[in-house]
Amino acid sequence: MNDLRIRAAGTEDLDAVLAFWKAAAEGTSISDDRDGVERLVARDPDALILAEHGGALVGTVIAGFDGWRCHLYRLAVHPGHRRRGIGSALLDAAAERFVRLGGRRADAMVLVRNEQAQHAWRAAGYAPEEQWRRWVRPLTD
Repeated sequence: MNDLRIRAAGTEDLDAVLAFWKAAAEGTSISDDRDGVERLVARDPDALILAEHGGALVGTVIAGFDGWRCHLYRLAVHPGHRRRGIGSALLDAAAERFVRLGGRRADAMVLVRNEQAQHAWRAAGYAPEEQWRRWVRPLTD
C-alpha cells in the first residue's frame, strides 16, 4: 500500500482510536477507555502507532517498552483493509521503535480463540511460548 501513513497517535486521535477498536479489534480491554489511552499517550507519546490510508484510520498497534521488555497490544486492522500489508507495516514500525530503544525481543498478547490473529502473528514471525501463562489481578473493582 503506497499511500499508507504510519505515525504516532496524539491526544486528538484518541476518540477515533477507541471507536476504531470497537469496529476492528477482537475483544475489549479494561483500559479501552479515554482515561486509559490518555495515560498511555501521556506516559509514552510514541507507543500508540496508527496506520492511515486516504486520511482514514485503518490500523493500530501499541508498542510498549518498559525498559526491560517490548510488549505489543491492540494490533488491529480495519476489516475492509486486511491482507494488504497494514499489519506488517505496523509491526515493522513497532520493531524499529523497539530497536531504537534497545529492546531485544517483542512479545504479543493474542487471544486463544482468535485464529485469524494467530495466523497473522505467525506470518509476522511470532510464535507462542506454551510454557508461559499470563497471570492477572485487577487493581480496581
